[in-house]
Amino acid sequence: MLFPLIRPIVFALDAERAHGLTIALLAAWGGRGLTQSSDPILRTNIAGLDFASPVGLAAGVDKDGRAIDGFFGLGLGSVEIGTLTPLPQAGNPRPRIFRLREDRGVINRLGFNNGGIDAALPRVNTARRKGVLGINVGANKDSADRVADYRIGVERAAAIADYVTINISSPNTPGLRDLQHGSALTELLAAADEARRIPIQRPPLFLKVAPDLNAREIDGIARAAIAHNVDALIISNTTLSRPGLTSARAIETGGLSGAPLAKLARQRLGDFRKATGAALPLISVGGIGSAEEAYARIRGGASLVQLYTALVYEGPGLPRRVNQGLARLLRRDGFANIEDAVGIE
Repeated sequence: MLFPLIRPIVFALDAERAHGLTIALLAAWGGRGLTQSSDPILRTNIAGLDFASPVGLAAGVDKDGRAIDGFFGLGLGSVEIGTLTPLPQAGNPRPRIFRLREDRGVINRLGFNNGGIDAALPRVNTARRKGVLGINVGANKDSADRVADYRIGVERAAAIADYVTINISSPNTPGLRDLQHGSALTELLAAADEARRIPIQRPPLFLKVAPDLNAREIDGIARAAIAHNVDALIISNTTLSRPGLTSARAIETGGLSGAPLAKLARQRLGDFRKATGAALPLISVGGIGSAEEAYARIRGGASLVQLYTALVYEGPGLPRRVNQGLARLLRRDGFANIEDAVGIE
């Protein structure tokens, strides 16, 4: 309720500075004083994991896992940290995050800025983790062997994460999206599947793909994911397209997220639902800022949804509002649980 009052103060700060301050405050708070009470109708099981709510945090918000407990305290059923690379890297030069206020979007060209996976894992170890914890891994920009980078990331994350996500969809690391196609993709998935089997627990492996794909590319990814034991697809990351933007900052390079991505994200969800034949769980990301939009994605085939940019505009109360709204919408339409609503349309 207070967020609309403080939002002008937050927006007066540089976007990256405001983001860093938010992470620091959530880390200091750590979710203390709030319980993870969730409506039973929202509980679901994906890839053998029990989610108290289908509403999660997308990777990219808490790259280094500094505020895991704070984010769970907001009512999220899952938190995905990262993207983490084998070696620390500074990312692209600043400024590199731009608010598109008129469009309720954000353009970023961060470039996998993070402190490296070895620095983040101790924080994961000490977190209370009141929900499902995912670790999103990627390759260093200057790596001579990106498949080897993913192998390292998956192996180290698999020892502690509830699930591991391979991120090959960022537009801000040159050449990274090339791994979404052909033999490059099959080689990567085979290496990742082998790497996650090294720990005894063998966590589920998720694959995060871009929205900027054509029908042939979507079919190829779907076939490769099924063939190489991927447990779920995350659709999607930011887009290089600029659909009908009015903000002056729309000219900035980088990936676009937020409300302007919603239509494309819905389309790609449907495309992958068709391409996979509903053989894989799908997680929808992009432009989800309300219970109604989250419900539309679930009815369109998403087993889970993830939030990112909408938190910038709607504030920290958004996850609980989406949870409450989803429960109301499910009961209104006569569903006994959220799984019964997945892909109903």
